[in-house]
This record gives sequence, structure tokens and C-alpha cells, in this order.
Amino acid sequence: MLKWALIFFVISIVTGFLGFGGISAAAAGIAKVLFFIAIALFVIFLVIAFVTGAMVL
Repeated sequence: MLKWALIFFVISIVTGFLGFGGISAAAAGIAKVLFFIAIALFVIFLVIAFVTGAMVL
């Protein structure tokens, strides 16, 4: 998921550089959402691992 967030971030940077502001803002928004979802999943799996004492996934 972080890979997709990075891809959308790069798309945002490139389109912003080329002057496509709307597309750049949309790609940045998608990247931000994917990043926070990835962080939330990481925290959830980390808590599960500490609570159960086992590897998750």
C-alpha cells in the first residue's frame, strides 16, 4: 500500500510541475489517504502482535 502511495505522490509531483493543478491535487489526496490507511494497518497489526505474542501474517 505504501508503494501505491509513493506512486501517486510521484504522479502528483510530476503533474504539478507540468501545470496540471487539479490532477496534482487529486493524486496528492489519494496518496495521503493510502498513506494513512497503511499506517493504521501497521499500528493494528503491531498491537495484535504484542497482544498475542505471535507473528501476524
